[in-house]
Amino acid sequence: MKFTKMHGCGNDYIYFNCFEEHIDDPVALSIRLSDRHKGVGGDGIILIKPSDNADCFMDMYNLDGSRGKMCGNAIRCVGKYIYEHRLTDKKEVSVETLSGIKYLKLMTAGEFTAAGGSIPDEMAGVKDKDPEGRDIISFVTVDMGAPVTDIAAIPLNTDIIKEYKLGYSLGAEARTFRFTFVSMGNPHAVTFVDDVMTAPVLELGPAYEHHEIFPEQANIEFVHVIDRGNIEFRVWERGSGETQACGTGACASTYASIINGFTDDEINVKMLGGSLRIRYDRAQNKVFMTGPAVEVFTGEAAR
Repeated sequence: MKFTKMHGCGNDYIYFNCFEEHIDDPVALSIRLSDRHKGVGGDGIILIKPSDNADCFMDMYNLDGSRGKMCGNAIRCVGKYIYEHRLTDKKEVSVETLSGIKYLKLMTAGEFTAAGGSIPDEMAGVKDKDPEGRDIISFVTVDMGAPVTDIAAIPLNTDIIKEYKLGYSLGAEARTFRFTFVSMGNPHAVTFVDDVMTAPVLELGPAYEHHEIFPEQANIEFVHVIDRGNIEFRVWERGSGETQACGTGACASTYASIINGFTDDEINVKMLGGSLRIRYDRAQNKVFMTGPAVEVFTGEAAR
């Protein structure tokens, strides 16, 4: 089985072109290949499949074999893959996910600079054309859709919620943090801390992920607001543990920062693996994410 290893800000997955490949057991395959010592290594696998409703379908599995609905970093890599591997000639593409259809704009490094963004260090010097003269995609903007804080639209155990309000306090392992719940097609719990490097991500991430309030588990973000234009965070992703980056988490953290009055509507989000530019459009009630997508290597895995 041929695969391509890709990452967005260090959030790395193993991608399979299922226009050509057939995967019999994606759960077992994800567990086996995601192992960083005995496999390829990654946060899971992504199957790029045909779709009747979009340019392709993104089917994702976490490193523990659980199926994911949406990943902002992975979907940018899917956009880069289908363009550079000739599955589409379009630079504005649609990708179907279990959270609905997402719309992507594919850009070269030069186009991103022209749009007013700054190029991260890991993208410096990247070529804009391949040997055949075709554009090399360096950045992708994704229409992530409408953020949701309505309790009725977020998978929560309402039996234990007596009164829902912004900043719900949750206890775990004898510690209590105040969270803002946001759905970006998948559930997030965002809390604000003074220092992300000393935040108890590894200690309390698993406990909060599996807290009784989350019947489908949740992604847990520990966020530090630097100023009105910048935040940083660490994330414990459901099914994967702590990851270098999380695109939907960056969007959820941005929206939580905005509605709590901490930041402006367009900010830079710094993660362990890199940075994203997140913009909330109030008129459309949509979040837009712009960031890099990088192909690392290709290979062939035994069945």
